[in-house]
Amino acid sequence: MLSVNTNVGAMVALQYLNKTNAQLTGVQSAINSGLKVASAKDDGSTFAIAQSMRGDVAGYSAVTDSLNRGISSVDVAMSAGQSISDLLIQMKQKAIAASDASMDTASRAALNEDFTALRDQISTIVSNAVFNGFDLIDGSTTQITAFASADGTKKITVKAENMSLSGSIVKLSTTASITSQTGASTMIATIETSLSNVDSALARLSSGAKKFSIQADFVQKLSDTLTAGIGNLVDADMAKESALLQSLQVRQQLGVQALSIANSAPSITLSLFR
Repeated sequence: MLSVNTNVGAMVALQYLNKTNAQLTGVQSAINSGLKVASAKDDGSTFAIAQSMRGDVAGYSAVTDSLNRGISSVDVAMSAGQSISDLLIQMKQKAIAASDASMDTASRAALNEDFTALRDQISTIVSNAVFNGFDLIDGSTTQITAFASADGTKKITVKAENMSLSGSIVKLSTTASITSQTGASTMIATIETSLSNVDSALARLSSGAKKFSIQADFVQKLSDTLTAGIGNLVDADMAKESALLQSLQVRQQLGVQALSIANSAPSITLSLFR
């Protein structure tokens, strides 16, 4: 039927053209953003899953920062502890030399001056072994804790080691000296005990640092896996989208031509009145 009031062919052609244009808009959006699911409108369930995974990735980023701060704090404590161990070795050398009965008073006094300078240096190191407000070797804190899970419920703890003078690790008093041969001989044993304690404390700190490092490596791998999973869910396949773009562009051109042909159909009725 030919009608000048209702052009069914044009309506059908327009429907298909609008559908093609809508698909073309979606493909162009995917190409521009690189995402096949850029919003909940594209695919609500997939978008929700991706958002949940993005939340986990953000949580693991905070966990990584927490672990890195813990690692740095322990590293500072270990560096300080190693310096204290080196100082104790030097102090032991001075004490052994001062314990020699043949040592004259002036020479022993010179050794004691070096000894006390090394002793005081231990206190300086202990008070300056601070990172992010934590000093793990001065007795101001008992432990340092870092997050281990994205929800913050799981944590890793490393105990502090008090290496201050007159403590449970470094047995030397703040007034320790080697001014006499007897005092120097006694001091040797005290230093050896302190040195052994410091080395044991360093071993414990090292174990704690490894706990932080192992968890940090795991969290990074887990975060990378989640990020890859998000990409698999929402990233656009650019090769596929490119091929689809070309196909839709051809369909769009054909749709425009079909609509033009359909719109010209009513003019055929004019030939019936000639």
